[in-house]
Amino acid sequence: MLTNRQLFFQHIALPSTTPLCLEIVKAEGIYLFDDEGRRYVDLVSGVAVNNVGHRHPKVVKAITEQLEKYMHLMVYGEYIQSPQVRLAELLSRQLPESLNSVYFVNSGSEAIEGALKLAKRCTGRSEIFSFKNAYHGSTHGALSVLGNEDMKNAFRPLLPDVHMLEFNDINGLKRITEKTACVLVEPIQAEAGIILPKDNFLQKLKKRCRETGSLLIFDEVQMGFARTGKLFSFEHFDTVPDILCLAKGMGGGMPIGAFIASKEMMMSFTNNPALGHITTFGGHPVCAAASLANLNVILDDGLMKESARKGNLFKAYLSNIPSIIEIRGKGLMLAVDLGDTVLNNKIVELLLEQGVIVDRFLFNSNAFRIAPPLIITDEQIKDISDIIRECIETANK
Repeated sequence: MLTNRQLFFQHIALPSTTPLCLEIVKAEGIYLFDDEGRRYVDLVSGVAVNNVGHRHPKVVKAITEQLEKYMHLMVYGEYIQSPQVRLAELLSRQLPESLNSVYFVNSGSEAIEGALKLAKRCTGRSEIFSFKNAYHGSTHGALSVLGNEDMKNAFRPLLPDVHMLEFNDINGLKRITEKTACVLVEPIQAEAGIILPKDNFLQKLKKRCRETGSLLIFDEVQMGFARTGKLFSFEHFDTVPDILCLAKGMGGGMPIGAFIASKEMMMSFTNNPALGHITTFGGHPVCAAASLANLNVILDDGLMKESARKGNLFKAYLSNIPSIIEIRGKGLMLAVDLGDTVLNNKIVELLLEQGVIVDRFLFNSNAFRIAPPLIITDEQIKDISDIIRECIETANK
């Protein structure tokens, strides 16, 4: 009989030739356990998915209770389903008044796809701007607005009339005109290595969009749900988007996403043509129930403030390490920049040997990501920081 590892390589379609290949048999809190009984600290959270930790008991309970009622019933938007409507209502209460209509999908890429369609439908325009070194997903439309040519060139031609701006380049905003349907941006660039906006860049971007009648779309797929110390990272920068895209940390470990806009904008999908956007599994009731529990845990347990405080703890413990050029980020989404790809790779490998999983950024090879579940304790942060320090010292010997 073939092992799971053999079957993995034989039958699983892989996105790379060098997968990590840990065989995980259990996950709990901030820890993963492999088939040999070894425990790993998860400083990646499934790439900002497990914000409330692996298998949070309240999320598991919500899933179990919903399973006893019903699972999939009908394509999205036809039946009234309690998990969906309660989740949409709670989300809307946390957001500015203009973001009051929620369209549920299955993933971040699908949220981006829906947002782009909505912007084109509402403006009657086709031109789209996004930003270099931004990641928005791998589906055809999302790939079109992704800000890295190496990942796109093999799949051209992609969506036409897409153009790139430089993040934090205020002069470049002049390129946005009355022909522009929308501008898609991460309020904090994630895969570029946690790059924050400077000099009121987002406010100036919003002003330019208002001047030209273009819609502003925020991609909060990776930074949302208390990851940065606010429920959504745009709250740090006093700028409200026209359309908001969510996923990852939204589901407490279950697959769900959403794009959110005003009710008036969303109604454009109902006519000319009807069914302007449709999904079979979007807002799946089990996923929606998990997401509702997940959001309640975040709000009830004050995980926004905890994320901010714990991020500062990591920064304090990792300060004064000569090899670290900079620690960028907000809350528990940090980039530890070593300024050197070879050194960074060596430290990532050493940490894995010590049972600590960190992650490289797609578009910044000199830094590794620290993004643990937000429930991580102060004691755990101290112990993990000691291991990181020791691994950096070992790598430098």
